[in-house]
Amino acid sequence: MRDLNAQEVADASTELRQAIDQCGYYPDVVSDSLAIAIAGEPIRAFVLQHEPTFDRDEVRRHITILCLTPTRLIVGHTDEHAADDLIRAPYASTSTEAIPLPRVNAVVVNRVVPNPAGYASGKADPAVSGGGEVVLTIGWGMVNRIDLEPAVCADPNCEADHGYTGSVAADDISLRISAAADGPAGIQQVLDFARALSFATSR
Repeated sequence: MRDLNAQEVADASTELRQAIDQCGYYPDVVSDSLAIAIAGEPIRAFVLQHEPTFDRDEVRRHITILCLTPTRLIVGHTDEHAADDLIRAPYASTSTEAIPLPRVNAVVVNRVVPNPAGYASGKADPAVSGGGEVVLTIGWGMVNRIDLEPAVCADPNCEADHGYTGSVAADDISLRISAAADGPAGIQQVLDFARALSFATSR
């Protein structure tokens, strides 16, 4: 029997709201949108990424929030838009998706660790403290990426058509966090979230 993980008894709902408020990006809109999907469950872990997108000569903001509850992975996106022909004032659009944990079939963590010779387990992680980055990719079967390339044989002079070869990978969401853009705390947060999600989906 597994020991009870601290993530299973903690509720980070207050910390999540504080992080949304500190971000300052339509906090009530973002929080109310998430609340519908969270539906009163406690938050075991979360990661928040606030990033600008460039639309010609204007900058638009985008926020992605991943939340882990005892039963589900919550994915929330909020974007801002300029006025258009249908809506005469600037507006925000939000979307949330709630994925039951048994459906999560891939948690992929790619890390860039500067100065790997100085890496020592149990000490400060160079990826956190010194300019590294982490890409967290989560799959639950909604989106599959197919990478194809021409197949070749071992004969360098062969001109025959060998068709294509490739791979299929689950790629429902991918989040890139870098120390340069998001700070060491951002990298530590995504690593902690990946650890909690991996633990939750291992049972």
